[in-house]
Amino acid sequence: MRFILAASALILIAAPLAAKDSLGVFGDWGAFRDAQMPRCYAIAAAQGTGAGTRSREYDPFASVGTWPRRQVRGQVHFRLSRQVRDGAAITLTMGSSRFDLSGDNGNAWAKDAQMDARIVAEMRVASTMRVSSRDRQGRRFTDSYSLDGAATAMDAASVGCAAG
Repeated sequence: MRFILAASALILIAAPLAAKDSLGVFGDWGAFRDAQMPRCYAIAAAQGTGAGTRSREYDPFASVGTWPRRQVRGQVHFRLSRQVRDGAAITLTMGSSRFDLSGDNGNAWAKDAQMDARIVAEMRVASTMRVSSRDRQGRRFTDSYSLDGAATAMDAASVGCAAG
């Protein structure tokens, strides 16, 4: 049952991203390839995502993408559950590691490629991650993610773009 729910959530999240090929579902993460761009990415829905979730403006997800033509690998992106208040800090926490992200509206990214690499390395060993900020009304919010399957999904996405 958990697999069906996770796969359904991943399909719903990935549909707007126009994924052409599923590379697999691994734990709570999925991997996809869009050969037209080309790009590949690992993606997961925030925990508790679904109909009836209070106070969400968006369906939050985390993704790690690769764009071979742009020579971009392991770029982290978060779609937050709410729009961020102007000037509010956006913090990613995994275990004892903290990262101050860049972002606007309902999106957040690492500040540079080196931070992307550190985040991806930490995602490979941590079990959960949380992204926190303040919304436009000043309320604190946190989007939480399981990292079960994240490393395998990231590897599948990398191999998927390396193969073609």
